[in-house]
Amino acid sequence: MDVIMPLLLFTAVCIVLLIGYPVALSLGGTALAFAAIGLLTDTFDPTFLQALPNRIYGIMTNQTLIAVPLFVFMGVMLERSKVAEELLGTMADLFGSLRGGLGISVILVGMLLAASTGIVGATVVTMGLLSLPVMLKRGYHPSIATGTICAAGTLGQIIPPSIILILLGDVLSAAYQQAQLNMGIFAPETLSVGDLFVGALIPGLLLVLFYILYIISIGYFRRDLIPNIVRNESQHSNSILIRSIKALIPPLLLIVAVLGSILTGAATPSEAAAVGAVGAIVLALSKKKLNFSVLKKVVYSTTQVTSMIFFIFIGAAIFSLVFRGFGGDEVIEEFLLGIAENNADSWLAQILPAGAFGPVLIVMLVMFLLGFILDFIEITFVVVPIIAPILLTMGVDPVWLGIMIAINLQTSFLTPPFGFALFYLRGVAPESVKTSDIYKGIIPFIIIQLSMLTTLAYWPQLATWLPGQVFN
Repeated sequence: MDVIMPLLLFTAVCIVLLIGYPVALSLGGTALAFAAIGLLTDTFDPTFLQALPNRIYGIMTNQTLIAVPLFVFMGVMLERSKVAEELLGTMADLFGSLRGGLGISVILVGMLLAASTGIVGATVVTMGLLSLPVMLKRGYHPSIATGTICAAGTLGQIIPPSIILILLGDVLSAAYQQAQLNMGIFAPETLSVGDLFVGALIPGLLLVLFYILYIISIGYFRRDLIPNIVRNESQHSNSILIRSIKALIPPLLLIVAVLGSILTGAATPSEAAAVGAVGAIVLALSKKKLNFSVLKKVVYSTTQVTSMIFFIFIGAAIFSLVFRGFGGDEVIEEFLLGIAENNADSWLAQILPAGAFGPVLIVMLVMFLLGFILDFIEITFVVVPIIAPILLTMGVDPVWLGIMIAINLQTSFLTPPFGFALFYLRGVAPESVKTSDIYKGIIPFIIIQLSMLTTLAYWPQLATWLPGQVFN
């Protein structure tokens, strides 16, 4: 089997992306260039490209993807309504007497923003602008401050309702049905975005807990890195508690309305996203932050982000068709099956255990490395459709696989030197904060996430138990 063209195609796309060309154009343009070369050398069947109109029409008519612009709108509207700013101030006052209280506040606000927006870039930038100057002013070491903000910002990858879980749910649903058909199951079970939302709750909340425990331990053992803030005597506990409750109630009600409607089966993810969008408008109105100028900016930002995502869909569809036309999916399938079956011809198979564990380990490692240079959208729509049917055919649980991929991509967002979250924060951090401080600060959180990924690998029930109970 010829492996040269698929390998060259994938390598060329990575190089073009590193040069800095737009993602959608890089995927589609490079794939079409290779298709032209294949036609000239008689190594590519042009009938693969004839399926492109059907692919694009499938994207246009996909009901699940309606949730994408609605959740983007909700996140941008909440950002404009200053919810994060108010939350951070009140939470910092609430935990002010605890050493590391401001860091804990940043993590909790990051969690709430993640559950409200699901957009990593927006969360990291917002938290960086709001909390980094305050943390530095109060004596936090730059590495602790930046590491906490980056880690809290990436919770949007795993805390539902995140955009990545919506996209993964759509891709894995198609892959799961394809895998079952390949196994001769002609009445296949279905996988929904709601399954991934529920499956992500326990791992996501555990990550938040571990982040907080880390901040508390640093405050206790390394007092030179986190100062002890003495609360002003004029601040009364009752007034702080009341203000905190008032600041927490609106976003919590919005989160409960969105997730609760999905968990109870009252609404689909798309319908719940509409509830969230309307709720964000009501919240902005209640804070008197909504006017025509703000609405115009929100709609413009939503259209821009949504157009970018769907343009990448089209580029990824072209890439996928050309990659399959060169037999790339067959090459990967043969490679992973060789590892699973302990094929003696594969040197990896000789050092990995037989069964699905070896292929899953290799796929996770490759996706982790790809996360340095590719955004989660490209990985979701380029890599996952190729590898997911193969792994699911081996009997891997689709919910567990989806959560593993989400946490894996979340980790790659943090890992130097190419982690996207690090670049987002670097762009808004003051010049006094060194890039090396950001890199040092994020290392403990990477270790926490890798530990969570390892724990989930050994105890899949962390992701699969709750969906089984809710949707039984």
